[in-house]
Amino acid sequence: MQAAIGERLRLIGVSIPQCDVLTTLSEEEGVSQQELAKRLYVTKGNISSLLDRLEGAGLVERRPAASDRRQHSIHLTEAGRATAMKALAVQHRWVASTLGRMSEADLKALETQLITLRDIVREAQEPQEAGAAPA
Repeated sequence: MQAAIGERLRLIGVSIPQCDVLTTLSEEEGVSQQELAKRLYVTKGNISSLLDRLEGAGLVERRPAASDRRQHSIHLTEAGRATAMKALAVQHRWVASTLGRMSEADLKALETQLITLRDIVREAQEPQEAGAAPA
């Protein structure tokens, strides 16, 4: 799935990680690099290099945060907003051509399993309490 979507996104000039940043910002702009990294489950170093590339391409801009000038809030440019919308359209077309062919019951079962898996992964990533044995 990742390869198929990645190939389609490359046709509009972005990678999957870049798409993730753009589409996340399309939902809420003005977040800090740290908050963006947290939302995307990536390291601060990864988000910094992703933002450097996107800024270099004219798709995002860093603005000094009003509350702390040492921090930056991340915003889409007009080109970034347009690219995010194209990327979302690519994803929607792919979903319609694949998952859209599954029955509603199968989709519901898949969603339930994916949510369960997500919760297990998140739980495994939480720091272990002092003295507690790992599950």
